[in-house]
Amino acid sequence: MADCAPKTLRGDWNELSSALTNLTANAVRYSHDGAQIAVSFNIRGEDGVITVKDNGPGISTEHLPRLTERFYRVDNSHSRETGGTGLGLAIVKHILYRHGGTLEIQSKVGQGSEFRCVIPADRLIH
Repeated sequence: MADCAPKTLRGDWNELSSALTNLTANAVRYSHDGAQIAVSFNIRGEDGVITVKDNGPGISTEHLPRLTERFYRVDNSHSRETGGTGLGLAIVKHILYRHGGTLEIQSKVGQGSEFRCVIPADRLIH
């Protein structure tokens, strides 16, 4: 991915800001004190990519395919401790879908997680 000049994204401001807020709130909620969280925007090919990356506990690979299902929670035993309903990532996925985009998720236990919102080129104003 390359750094880029400022871009304008065409879409519903409330929805897109909700998606980004959800991803950053999750990074804060599930990371330990002192964890690092980075939010960035880059161009990959012609598409824009908003990335939220943390060095929190990470997520086991068996959970990754189901993370965007409504009400899915990796560990229900921590629901009181961390809060949440299991709807956040499903909402993010559907917001991106309505904007022609996708959500990519990578994570490793003990190393953290990376959530990428891929926004198609036709939604970027150069």
